[in-house]
Amino acid sequence: MTAAAILTAAKARGILIATAESCTGGMVSAALTDVAGSSAVFDRGFVTYTNAAKMQMLGVRQSTLDAHGAVSEEVAGEMAQGALAHSTATLAVAITGIAGPGGSEHKPEGRVCFGLAMRDSCTTQTVEFGPLGRAQVRSAARDHALGLLLAALAP
Repeated sequence: MTAAAILTAAKARGILIATAESCTGGMVSAALTDVAGSSAVFDRGFVTYTNAAKMQMLGVRQSTLDAHGAVSEEVAGEMAQGALAHSTATLAVAITGIAGPGGSEHKPEGRVCFGLAMRDSCTTQTVEFGPLGRAQVRSAARDHALGLLLAALAP
C-alpha cells in the first residue's frame, strides 16, 4: 500500500508530513492516518475548501487568488508552503482542483493542481484527469498526491 510505504520512508528519514487539501476534503490525510503508527510521521492536515480558509489557515495571498484563481499551480504552491509554515512538518503536499460536476472552458472538470514543498523547495504541477465524475477525480487526485509524497521520500 502506498500510504504504508510513505510512512515507512518518512520514519526512516525523520520527516514529518502535512497536507493541505481543497477538492479532496481530507482524503490524503485519511489515507495516511488509516495506517497504524501514522502519528510518528503525520503532523497535521488542513482542509481549506474556501478561498477564505486558504488565506486564513495557510497564508495564501488574496493577490494570488485574484491573479490565478483557486485552481492554479500558484495557489497549490502557496498552500504547500503554508502547510509547512503553520506546522512542524518538513514535507507538505497540497491539492486544489475542480472535482465536478461542472467546470468551465478555462478550468475544466478534472483539472487538479498539486504543490509539494520541503523547507528549501517547492514544486507544482497540474494534472488533467478529465471529466471522470466527482468521486473518481477526487480518488485520482488523492492517489496522485500519495505518489508525489512517495517520490519525494525516495532515497
